[in-house]
Amino acid sequence: MPSDSAIAEVAFDAQAVRADFPILGEIVNGLPLVWLDSAATTQKPAVVLERLDHFYRHENSNIHRGAHELASRATDAYEQARTTAADFLGAGGREEIVFVRGTTEAINVVAHAWGRHHLGPGDEVLITWLEHHANIVPWQQLCQATGARLRVAPIDDSGQLVLEEYEQLLSERTRIVAFAHVSNVLGTILPAREMTELAHRHGAHVLIDGAQAVSHMPVDVTALDCDWYAFSGHKVFGPTGIGVLYGKLGMLNTMAPWQGGGSTIRDVTFERTLYKPPPSRLEPGTASIADAVALGAALDYLTAVGIDRVARHEQELVAHAGEALSAVPGLKLIGTAPEKAGVISFVLDGVAPSTIGRALDAEGIAVRAGHHCAQPTVRRFGHEATVRASLALYNTRQDIDALVAVIERLASRS
Repeated sequence: MPSDSAIAEVAFDAQAVRADFPILGEIVNGLPLVWLDSAATTQKPAVVLERLDHFYRHENSNIHRGAHELASRATDAYEQARTTAADFLGAGGREEIVFVRGTTEAINVVAHAWGRHHLGPGDEVLITWLEHHANIVPWQQLCQATGARLRVAPIDDSGQLVLEEYEQLLSERTRIVAFAHVSNVLGTILPAREMTELAHRHGAHVLIDGAQAVSHMPVDVTALDCDWYAFSGHKVFGPTGIGVLYGKLGMLNTMAPWQGGGSTIRDVTFERTLYKPPPSRLEPGTASIADAVALGAALDYLTAVGIDRVARHEQELVAHAGEALSAVPGLKLIGTAPEKAGVISFVLDGVAPSTIGRALDAEGIAVRAGHHCAQPTVRRFGHEATVRASLALYNTRQDIDALVAVIERLASRS
């Protein structure tokens, strides 16, 4: 669990939290690692690593079907992780949690298991200009397969959704609205509750991509009233290859099995197959059992640290970074919405983002340089690539200052 000092301090103690993450002691190119690439993947606290190790040493078995002690231990651990995820999201019950490989798979599951059975010619799918490719491509494929039309709500020059135009795009033809809770390029926090309410007013269902939200701020799917919510374990201090699809139970019941196989079935003959109710119906084959268990440990860790405290800490870092980077000659921040999570994108006159990324890496500082799997968003601002520094609970003002020092040197040379 988190260090006692990380919990006991009223003021957030990032240094104490850092001690919970073994990899932050790494030396890169002769210098201490500064991890500013958490939007790509977060680092893992020792409690998550230990939970993985414990599972494989003491509980490893397949689940739900064995008649022995280890099967019972593994099943209990896996289902406890489901309960933990439900509590973390404020879901109505554990049966509303489907384990998937990550956000990408979750969106594809909804597109295939619900969309292909409920959309047809003349129907519309509405997304925004802020979407990750994972929340664009599955809907393009769905529209191509069903004859539906993909609509896109615009953003303004600060990176905020133009809410009035979003509302104008909604109609009785809109069957599903899918949008990011937080932009992975700009850090913009979308008005998810208001967007959901407007969509429901027009009879549309709502899927929210929460990959960049869950580690930065509290999420309550009941308060949001969304129909589906998805996130990836590795974006919230858990392992890769595991994620969560929340769905209102009524919506999950309308979803057909998206793959056939073990775990999903109640009875099989050569003439027909009867399926289990959700969530089992949507979890074919052997699950990523240990990773689900470790994800539960990651969510417990974040809950113990305090997501509200994390949000305040990161907002202070975002403000500090914005002020410091804005003072660098020739640097332009991309995405300046007033409501932002811990993602900062920028470009520097005369210096390619890839060059900046290499210069930072030489100083042990990890950032992302590129289009961030969101080319339409980056191109909306007239670029093919940006530098993205992304924050988490273990970052400090010193991390930001180290980043800015390298950028200032590059700016002076250019």
